[in-house]
Amino acid sequence: MASRTVLTERQKRLGSELRRMRTSADMSAEYAAGLLGVDRGKISNMESGSRSISAERLRTLACNCACTDERYLEALVAMAQSDAKGWWDRYRGTLPQGLLDIAELEAFAIGMRVANTVHIPGLLQTSDHALSVFRVAVPVLPDHEIGLRLAHRAERQQVLDRQDPPTFRAVVHEAALRMRFGGGNVVRAQLAHLIEVAERPNVTLRVIPFEAGAFPGAGQSVLYAEGPVPLLDTVQIDSSHGPTFMWAENQLAKYRAQLDWSEHLSLSPEQSRDFIHKIARQV
Repeated sequence: MASRTVLTERQKRLGSELRRMRTSADMSAEYAAGLLGVDRGKISNMESGSRSISAERLRTLACNCACTDERYLEALVAMAQSDAKGWWDRYRGTLPQGLLDIAELEAFAIGMRVANTVHIPGLLQTSDHALSVFRVAVPVLPDHEIGLRLAHRAERQQVLDRQDPPTFRAVVHEAALRMRFGGGNVVRAQLAHLIEVAERPNVTLRVIPFEAGAFPGAGQSVLYAEGPVPLLDTVQIDSSHGPTFMWAENQLAKYRAQLDWSEHLSLSPEQSRDFIHKIARQV
């Protein structure tokens, strides 16, 4: 098997799960190497994500690690076999790796929960709104890269339109609705788009008004992507230097609690749509 030169977050995650499976069974890397008929270095490469593992070897490892969760195992096998390039690979070498990893994470998620304070969730942005956001990036983005990011964003958004779309639960703060990205016309069009997209059966949109007060995680934009099984959930946090991905069990629990809190503070979906209409009339 040839080694990989570009590691995606999905490849790293598979490697991390292989390591967790082995260490949870108190199996040494040397024993695993003998079991799979490879040298010790290849086990390290598999567990770093830099080397692939066949479905047969993965099942052998799982069996000898007493992994009895069949859904979890099948999900790992699917990850190991998903070497086919996705649409996001067309942007490799032209956009930051983190943006490609976000697209891949969304593509394989069965459900997503997001919480945003000052930005509209990327999957719900109009092209004009996204353009106004990209134009205030630091350092300033050249026009050709803005064009690439807009095209990439538009392709990302198609995940909500596919035949088997993931569920998408978004909590947006009133501050994000009132931010004047692009001016009045762009804001009105963006609010109208939110109202329209909230009618989709797989989308739930809720608003936290200013009067709700403080809540945990208010300063972050969070994407919680649900995997085929809860063990494979992933949290993605936006930052100025790029996206951060987390999947430790205690981190997942923390962000689930924060998202639950945000939803509890938010208006109902019906009240949220009325609230967005109200703001649109004020713009």
